[in-house]
Amino acid sequence: MSAIKDSEAAPQCPRVAVTLGDPNGIGPEVVLKSLADARMRRLIDPVIIGSLHVIELYTDKLELEFPELIPVTEAMEPVPASALRVMNPSPGEKPRVAPGDVTGHAGDLAMKSVRLAVDLALDSAVDAIVTAPISKRAIALAGYEFPGHTEFLVHRTRAASHTMMMIAGALRVGLLTVHIPLAKVAKRVRKADIKRCLKSIARSLQADFGIVRPRIAVLGLNPHAGEEGVLGGEESAEIIPAIRESCKGGIMTFGPFPADGFFGSGTYRGYDAVLAMYHDQGLIPFKTLAFGRGVNFTAGLPIVRTSPDHGTAFDIAGKNRADEGSVRHAIYLAADIARQRSRPV
Repeated sequence: MSAIKDSEAAPQCPRVAVTLGDPNGIGPEVVLKSLADARMRRLIDPVIIGSLHVIELYTDKLELEFPELIPVTEAMEPVPASALRVMNPSPGEKPRVAPGDVTGHAGDLAMKSVRLAVDLALDSAVDAIVTAPISKRAIALAGYEFPGHTEFLVHRTRAASHTMMMIAGALRVGLLTVHIPLAKVAKRVRKADIKRCLKSIARSLQADFGIVRPRIAVLGLNPHAGEEGVLGGEESAEIIPAIRESCKGGIMTFGPFPADGFFGSGTYRGYDAVLAMYHDQGLIPFKTLAFGRGVNFTAGLPIVRTSPDHGTAFDIAGKNRADEGSVRHAIYLAADIARQRSRPV
């Protein structure tokens, strides 16, 4: 695929930093496949965050026709419109790439890329970041104590409140609890935390998606949303009071709904967002409905961050079998939210 012409460059496009993720996973493949498309580069001004050595290995392996790659030390450094900027988080290093392997070295490189991308966004050098998949095990081997991207981003940006959301068009699912064991979920279902998540989601729907009066549905924790206390008391003790108090505070909140019937009947279509109580309660129906086009978005951060809805897929890494669709949608959404945030209030 030919590179775009200089006349096609759009300086007003959002500048988006895209990390390569774990170099031994499918992150480099899906990122490079996405950015090899000249149409993508007409929508954004991309900055690849990662090792040029890793990029060159994968472009050769994938036999991609790719634009000129120019190493830069500043995200806003001028380059020809037909070229792509690459910022290396570990200058001078030539990382070992072994597709499918889980290593601390790969985890460290992935996290250094995320840190650099976040810092660029905090300094307003880029308008948004898109993070390719990392391995929780690899980053643990590298000495990081964060269970995933989201927790690291919250720590790095010092965000006061945040909510992990999965986005696919008008389907938006937020999570009250994320990367914790199921046995600990019930203890984390608390009125104050539910209210905090609802406020975070409502603000994001207004500021990031332009929805003036968002409608948010809340799922119950227990089967049949507790069946009026017969199947569990969290609904009456925590969830319903949180819904009522949020409504009094001006947030249009509804529920709690039994999760199975809510998605199975299509009731979700009548709401701008859904708050699920735990990871799989929200992500199983979301990925069933939108796998391949879903996007992970962190609401409440001072920066715009999205990522694909899949993991590192070590089993197919380096085999030219990964679908880049979710990364494309993550880039589209990051650019859309960046534009929305830049509009006058």
